[in-house]
Amino acid sequence: MSFDLQLQPPGPEAQAVALKELRETEENVKEGIAALKKYLEEDKTLYFKTDDDFLLIFLRPCKYYPKSAYELMKRVADFKEKNANIFDNLMPEDEKTAILNTRMVNVLTNRDHKGRRVLMLNIGKTWDPSQISTDQMLRVLYLIHDLAILEPETQIFGAVVIMDFDGLAMKQVMGFTPSFSMKLLGFIQESMPLRLKEVHIVKQPFIFNMVWQMFKPFVKEKLKKRLFFHGSKMSSLHAHIPPSHLPKDYGGDLPTINYGSADWYPTLVKYEDKIREWNTYGYRKKQ
Repeated sequence: MSFDLQLQPPGPEAQAVALKELRETEENVKEGIAALKKYLEEDKTLYFKTDDDFLLIFLRPCKYYPKSAYELMKRVADFKEKNANIFDNLMPEDEKTAILNTRMVNVLTNRDHKGRRVLMLNIGKTWDPSQISTDQMLRVLYLIHDLAILEPETQIFGAVVIMDFDGLAMKQVMGFTPSFSMKLLGFIQESMPLRLKEVHIVKQPFIFNMVWQMFKPFVKEKLKKRLFFHGSKMSSLHAHIPPSHLPKDYGGDLPTINYGSADWYPTLVKYEDKIREWNTYGYRKKQ
């Protein structure tokens, strides 16, 4: 199974969405980039690259409001500093075992009907907390995000997450902690320069309520509106993503998933230079 990033400029459909949803006009792009560069030049505490394509990573999810993009960059820096023990200088090699030996995190090779990337999290029976910690789970997700934000069409269309809790038992429930839920939600709600459009919870058993009670206090209104709980009713999921764009595992028309994170690990390695570069961004190190 061959995975690769789609780094080509946005096509006509993506351009239309960018104009309608993100205010991406020639004037807004030009003014947004110039203003964001100025914010970064004046802030001696932050270090981020300032070439035009890189700044679009932050301007697009903020609809070309430069102050908002600058604030997002500060939140990214805050998150990296606060969680330096987990993410500092993180490289694919560091989590090679977690990626190659589990099927916990997966990325569909196809986009959905709205052009969005689809990330799969299998955190039911396929996850053994004694083998893979929640911090490792976060690290793998962080590495995937490092690549996803490089794709212009993903910057525009955004991403969807399907969280599969099939076979969830007390072993997995005990693996979740309030600390993990705060870190995960802090990342996706505040510090991820990516448009997270929907999160779908599927195949969750009754015991899932124990996990949800841990996360619920930290879920903000914006994310609440994008969270959908389906249980085993795949027809409920199909109201958001049609069967034509889902594998048989989720009642879809596409073949059963026959690949896992081991198949896209080479893509992480291929773009190690980009990941290494991302590791340098954030607050400047005190001399």
